[in-house]
Amino acid sequence: MQYGICPLSIVPLRAEPKNTSEQTSQLLYGEFFTILDLQKSWSKIQNEGDGYEGWINNKHFQFIDKSIFQKLQATKKKYAVELVDFIWKDDVILFPTPIGSLVSSAQNLGHRFEGKELVETKSKNKLVSTALHYLNSPYLWGGKSPFGIDCSGFVQCVYQLHGIQLPRDAYLQATHGETLGFIDESEPGDLAFFDDQEGKITHVGIIMPDYHIIHAFGQVRIDRLDQTGIFNNSLNTHTHKLRVIKKIL
Repeated sequence: MQYGICPLSIVPLRAEPKNTSEQTSQLLYGEFFTILDLQKSWSKIQNEGDGYEGWINNKHFQFIDKSIFQKLQATKKKYAVELVDFIWKDDVILFPTPIGSLVSSAQNLGHRFEGKELVETKSKNKLVSTALHYLNSPYLWGGKSPFGIDCSGFVQCVYQLHGIQLPRDAYLQATHGETLGFIDESEPGDLAFFDDQEGKITHVGIIMPDYHIIHAFGQVRIDRLDQTGIFNNSLNTHTHKLRVIKKIL
């Protein structure tokens, strides 16, 4: 078995081993993984954090020994919490890195991180304020950063910053937590899931106070939430049908 780590700010994971293939997710700086299939230019990997699988260009990662991989597994994870910060090597800034980057890996890459980092799990009442860091971030299928993010990536990143690792996809996130019967039972920070005409869960957002929701739809935005679903303030119509509300924390 071989292992790797992401030494760059953001790199794509793709459905197939080619640059024109669909981006299904991303790796942020410091995330590490198991290599499932090593080819000449591409590798199929499984992200250690959420178990997500995809193809990464071999130019976008560094190999690490099993001992380093195990050390990273055992190390308490620390995440960058400013919207954008920087990775240093010696006295030179290498590149900017976004909120949610796994900066506890920096030392293993010969890098230095001097910014604000999350060391302890935050309380649930800070979930919404963390989510607001991503407000107006453009929607990007497979994205996981304020420069482009999708609905499930948004929820995953916010919860990860609070010490909770959720799966990458909305329908899998919906298998976690306690089901609530009504919106009135929910609290800010709970999750609302929405399905399509076939009954498949395809969308998720974070509940805010006063029957509002923050979610990624075109951009990370705030809309009204009722027992029917999301009422889009810009379009003046419901855009998503409510399926279930879950309490994770």
